[in-house]
Amino acid sequence: MISTVVFGIGLVLVIEGLVFALAPSRLDDLVAMMAAMSRDQRRLIGLVALALGVVLVWMSRG
Repeated sequence: MISTVVFGIGLVLVIEGLVFALAPSRLDDLVAMMAAMSRDQRRLIGLVALALGVVLVWMSRG
């Protein structure tokens, strides 16, 4: 169980690191775009991402 959690965190860090390393200017654009959104829009994006992540994890375990 712990090794699965560590694996998941490591995978997230790899993907995040790739974004920072390969497209830092696009990341600046994304941050500016997110800052222009309302809190409710950002919250909805977060909830959709959370739900999608839960579905993907559930599908991979079953």
